[in-house]
Amino acid sequence: MANWNDPQPRSGFGASPSLDGRTGGKVAYDAGLRRYMLSIYNYMASGVLLSGVVALLFANSGMAVQVLTSPLRFVLMFAPLGFLLAMNFGFQRMQTSTLQMLYWGFCVVMGLSMASIFLVFTGASIATTFFATAAAFAGLSLVGYTTKKDLSGFGTFLIMGLFGILVAMLVNLFVQSSALQTGISILGVLIFAGLTAYDTQMLKNQYYHLRGTEFIGKAVVMGALSLYLDFINMFQFLLSFLGDRR
Repeated sequence: MANWNDPQPRSGFGASPSLDGRTGGKVAYDAGLRRYMLSIYNYMASGVLLSGVVALLFANSGMAVQVLTSPLRFVLMFAPLGFLLAMNFGFQRMQTSTLQMLYWGFCVVMGLSMASIFLVFTGASIATTFFATAAAFAGLSLVGYTTKKDLSGFGTFLIMGLFGILVAMLVNLFVQSSALQTGISILGVLIFAGLTAYDTQMLKNQYYHLRGTEFIGKAVVMGALSLYLDFINMFQFLLSFLGDRR
């Protein structure tokens, strides 16, 4: 989620930026904001595409079954977390180019770790769920971008719910309850749907403080990472209870 990068105090969400009342300044600000958000969406969409291609190729290579049934599966399971920790804790010290390389590396590793969905679910259900997720993501992100309502309190509630889901998932590793798994999947879809709107609003708001600074390039990469995680998690939770298994 988009809490990584906030070097200055915020104004309220939905507040109009102070541009000395100049129409030209407002037009320039809006144009810069559009470029900023478009860059984030381009990075995010490219990352999702890269992960999908890697996952499909790895699943069809025949290596996926061998790796995912060996101890190496734990490496694939935790490798994305390593990239996330490195990016979130090191972005202030890193160059933008370093963050970009880590982002693409993260997308590749995520693709490898997601190859199992092509072994478990039918291709048709994966495609259907992907396009449903894409449509939902676009609508929710548009809501987050255009709404004047402050979503900060809503976001805090969602993040608390996310931690609750993580605890429930750990518990279900031991109890193996199908009913609990279905409940986790449904709540996961709802939480990441809400986080999509929340993160979009956060990213839009952050542009006002980061424009013209050295952080703007890093903000694009980290913003893409936040939206990538929202999309991928919403997709996986939706697939887990709507997807047709082989």
